[in-house]
Amino acid sequence: MNWFDQRPDDAMAGAFEAIAPDPVVAVEAPIFREAMSRYGSAVHVVTTDGPGGKTGFTATAICSVSDNPPTLLVCLNRKSEGSPLLAANRVFCVNTLAAGQEPISNMFAGRTGAKFADRFQVGEWMTLNTGAPVLSSAIVACDCRVVEIKAVASHNVIFGVVEAVHLGTAGPALVYHGRVYKSV
Repeated sequence: MNWFDQRPDDAMAGAFEAIAPDPVVAVEAPIFREAMSRYGSAVHVVTTDGPGGKTGFTATAICSVSDNPPTLLVCLNRKSEGSPLLAANRVFCVNTLAAGQEPISNMFAGRTGAKFADRFQVGEWMTLNTGAPVLSSAIVACDCRVVEIKAVASHNVIFGVVEAVHLGTAGPALVYHGRVYKSV
């Protein structure tokens, strides 16, 4: 069976829609988590602020989608305490951490017990266009406005158009690989 099938009603030429085989047979979650631990990924702190409240979380599931318009996607577990806040605020900032910023990653990963706005005790913060918190010392920060949220399995895939970029000091990035922090 073909996994991709062109949608004839799509206004954009060459657009595709994923078609999964029936039935889908997936590996068990523990082996999948082990496999994912072997992918090296940049460490990001995704932040939001607005009518839903201020919060942030550590994430490696971040991806560029397009440069026209500039769009990123962020994956967030729907059971996360921050999920309804981000959905209500409709803005987020992806802050890519520099090597040595493990304390910030741990704070926003919930390893310290701090929640919501209390996580902003570490680091220096500012804002750009959307009002989402921007880490001044991030290697790069992309300030985004939510344009779409898709529910996929246990997560929301949140698409955001990049409204502003903060280019921090160039240098080694913090990555997560083999369940430990490393720098590249």
